Amino acid sequence: MNYEQITVTDRDDVRVLTLNRPEKLNAWTPRMHAEMTHAVRAGNDDPAIGAFVITGAGRGFCAGADIAEVFAARIDTADAAGSSVGEAAADGDAAADDWVELVRASKPMVAAINGASIGIGLTMVLSMDFLVAHSEAKLSCRFVKMGVTPELASSHILIQCCGWGAASDLALSGRIISGAEAAEMGLVDEVTDGDVLDAALVRARSYAENPPTMLQLTKQLLSDNGSDTDLRAVQRRELEALNVARASDDHREAVAAFLEKRPPKFR
Repeated sequence: MNYEQITVTDRDDVRVLTLNRPEKLNAWTPRMHAEMTHAVRAGNDDPAIGAFVITGAGRGFCAGADIAEVFAARIDTADAAGSSVGEAAADGDAAADDWVELVRASKPMVAAINGASIGIGLTMVLSMDFLVAHSEAKLSCRFVKMGVTPELASSHILIQCCGWGAASDLALSGRIISGAEAAEMGLVDEVTDGDVLDAALVRARSYAENPPTMLQLTKQLLSDNGSDTDLRAVQRRELEALNVARASDDHREAVAAFLEKRPPKFR
């Protein structure tokens, strides 16, 4: 695929995906979604890549959906077809339905939130493994302000991150908070006053150095078990994953490297 709205660069074993519409604060479009999906799948298929960092070009991360290209175009299409805006929205967002599943099945992903992260610009990263934000970045679940509702599993993940009250406040008010505030309430995992990309790369490399099989299995366990209250089911999944891990070449290499007092070679 020819990338027009993102760039792809490798920093050793970390692949950096940069949303690249800086003149529009990297506002989201269906084209951007397609390019990101393609780039993530390509990185997952590349054995030299151990993790991803996602960031934005210029002074923004992603200022939400492109209003003219997404919302206004959808309303025009709905009016022309004689259907309700709600029905059109449901049909138009079908392409985004698999993003959360893709992120959770992918190699580790770290978000470097360098600036405005609004609406889908925030919800697209909530399912990633670690969120680093600049202290002055602006974050908002602004859907209510645009007359729409949360998506990309954000109505579930927000509560897991922030608790019921804070999640309700963010979703019902649509207010904008700083990166520093987001860290205080648990919406992001790390905040920095320095270079957010550098901080994210450090975190991503700490994941990429680990066995690929274990990273994938562990992410799946976290996805499946994170909100399951059936502890027997939780342990059953863990045992199934452990049996796969024990039979893997990654496990053999990790044990051999430990006994031989040398760095492991996983890729």
